[in-house]
Amino acid sequence: MPTTYAIPDGRTVMAATLYTGNATARTIANTVNGISFQPDLVWLKMRSSGSYLNHHLVDSVRGDGKVLYSNLTNAEDNLGSTVIYTTSTGFGLSAGVGVNENSQSLVGWQWNAGGSTVTNTDGTISAQVRANTTAGFSVVTYTGNGLTNQSVGHGLNATPGMVIIKQRDGTASWLVHHQSQPTGYTLYLNLTNAQDSGTSQWGTSAQTSSLFYVGYTAGATGSNVNASTYVAYCFAPVDGYSAFGSYIGNGSANGPFVYTGFRPKFVMTKRTDSTGGWVMLDSARDSYNVSGNILQAESSAAELAVASYPTLDILSNGFKMRSSTIQNASGGTYIYAAFAENPFKYANAR
Repeated sequence: MPTTYAIPDGRTVMAATLYTGNATARTIANTVNGISFQPDLVWLKMRSSGSYLNHHLVDSVRGDGKVLYSNLTNAEDNLGSTVIYTTSTGFGLSAGVGVNENSQSLVGWQWNAGGSTVTNTDGTISAQVRANTTAGFSVVTYTGNGLTNQSVGHGLNATPGMVIIKQRDGTASWLVHHQSQPTGYTLYLNLTNAQDSGTSQWGTSAQTSSLFYVGYTAGATGSNVNASTYVAYCFAPVDGYSAFGSYIGNGSANGPFVYTGFRPKFVMTKRTDSTGGWVMLDSARDSYNVSGNILQAESSAAELAVASYPTLDILSNGFKMRSSTIQNASGGTYIYAAFAENPFKYANAR
């Protein structure tokens, strides 16, 4: 069930910011109608066909300039704290970084984990955690101990709807567990694969309001390799602001309606029972229906145009699938993560 908190104004905790690269050192604000925030996760992606198409993720717990790429298995790159960094109103970029390539179109998705980083000892593995319980988002770093079914504190005071883990110091796939999957099942953010039922990645225990579980099997990369460093992005559903769930496709342009209780600013979907990409849509790139300017978390490809891929309607209280194929195959099972532009009582359909 979603956690009942005072509903945050989406403009203070999540942003989808469009910008054009200029190859000049600069800062980019996420300000909307006079409201901005300091992000703790910045996820950047080129939309046009430039030279640097990889997704770039930086967060405040790992530190400025420390980049991971959702479409790659690469270990963390340290580009330097003045190359990609957070600011009080958004993020900053150096002149030469690829996600500031001159004349190219880009998007920056940002989340606010609030507060400060603290040591969390709730689990069997101690962690560094920055958590925003109101917005249901935390950034967690920890060091593996090589054991099975170990626990890590996430600081959210609510059971996560989705946890994303990446090994920082080794070549390994991104691991994702979603509340709509059985305990221990895994998806891979950098792959289109169907879900994996192996339990070495997440252990055998269900996530709780204070803990997520990690595991390791000899010969596998896992989420708990001894002495390896990790980052986890944890998202809990917050009534009126964020929603995590699943739907069944019907293979029709009059597709299923998914109720979220708010007008989504950002929606990500993934098929779980077969291959399919991590489709990412937002109301900044598609300010009017039908939405379909597609980017995919596992792909470095440039944006696919809405004219070719009319994917979904973003509505005042959810979204409705509008494609007979993209994320709506007949009988296909899909998960989603959605975040609000504004709480429902302030939102309007477009």
